[in-house]
Amino acid sequence: MRLVRSGPLVGMFAQLTVLVAVGAAVGMGAVAWFTGVAFALVTMILLQHGLSSTGLNGYGPADWVTAARTTLIGVVTALVVDSLAHAPAVGWIVGLVVVALLLDGVDGQVARRTGTSSAFGARFDMEADSFLLLVLSLYVAGSAGWWVLAIGGMRYAFLLGIWTTGWMRGTLPPRYWRKVVAATQGIALITTTAGVLPFRANVVLLLVAFALLVESFGRDVVWLWRDGHPATRTQVIGRLLPRE
Repeated sequence: MRLVRSGPLVGMFAQLTVLVAVGAAVGMGAVAWFTGVAFALVTMILLQHGLSSTGLNGYGPADWVTAARTTLIGVVTALVVDSLAHAPAVGWIVGLVVVALLLDGVDGQVARRTGTSSAFGARFDMEADSFLLLVLSLYVAGSAGWWVLAIGGMRYAFLLGIWTTGWMRGTLPPRYWRKVVAATQGIALITTTAGVLPFRANVVLLLVAFALLVESFGRDVVWLWRDGHPATRTQVIGRLLPRE
């Protein structure tokens, strides 16, 4: 019998509580309510599985910060889905996303200062970031064009590549540039969502974010391809070595 961890359960009830409060304030439709509740349930199940598969009995200090951010992301998801059929609650979306982005800079510091970094925490943080970008891309796509979905969807296309090809399952070396690119995406998407810049300026900002994303993922794919094909490395080294 699997141990049920309290962290994901607490997170689910916290998200449902915030969802009820925000939903009552803005008047969400039935589809949005369903989306918010489904997000809470699925997130709880996935986090239970993640803790179980890594042998952890509960959240670390930083994981609680990420869980709080995930609670906000779930409500943002419901609001974005609601905006597809009703007038968008832009103020609520922007406010919740800004708080979530600020918390994104906190959980890593908490993990380092408390010495509680873990593979589970890193994956939890990464997936929360990725999903928030996907949701924001969906919202922005309605005004800037559906190509914006590529910004939020590229991470999942990368995962699909990992699942379907052997050579993409290698371990990538750490690069600070990835964090810079992720921050650029967040800034571009939230700026466009808030509508503080003219339309053309928003499109330019989104194009810059997309170009940086293509460069970052492209570099990772090339590195994995070379690392997963020893023959390729041999050929490259052979060209560099002087001939006798």
